[in-house]
Amino acid sequence: MDVGCIMSLLRPSAIYNFVTSYPALRWMPCQSWGFLRWPGLDGFLRLMVVGLLWSTFSELRFIPSSSMFPTLRVGDRIIVEKIYGENTETVFIKRIVAKAGDAVEVHHGVLYVNGVAQQEDFIAQPPAYTIPLTTVPNDHVYVLGDNRNNSYDSHVWGPLPMKNIIGRYVTCYHRPTNI
Repeated sequence: MDVGCIMSLLRPSAIYNFVTSYPALRWMPCQSWGFLRWPGLDGFLRLMVVGLLWSTFSELRFIPSSSMFPTLRVGDRIIVEKIYGENTETVFIKRIVAKAGDAVEVHHGVLYVNGVAQQEDFIAQPPAYTIPLTTVPNDHVYVLGDNRNNSYDSHVWGPLPMKNIIGRYVTCYHRPTNI
């Protein structure tokens, strides 16, 4: 085999030349092809740190009821950013509608916070119940489900102590198509 033939094997392929010369594809990380190599010890350690942080500060949850319909559906899988470390079996996913010191009431199908009617285009239907004027105590919040008439929430049990909040909804990462 002559030297010219060996050099031709080492030249970039036509596909590589196209990818690196086509303007819309210049951003692609494959120009270096370094991403295909095994990450080595430093990459493995980075992966371990990301995994540790993920498991420490987030949690995957399953939606078992329709109390947050139409925002979340039965069977949705969500990511929750953990606030407190305790992991409990029974978890309610609700919307915080008022904080400590706020006055909450519901009448004629409208939620009022501090006397102001709330525009809630995300709820399934207006509440069919009445909540008398309630002031949310210190270190508490008032929570309601988006499916107001089919939700076990503060309209049943009252203001929720903030110490009972384990996390904050981040996103829905899987929604079953058959439901």
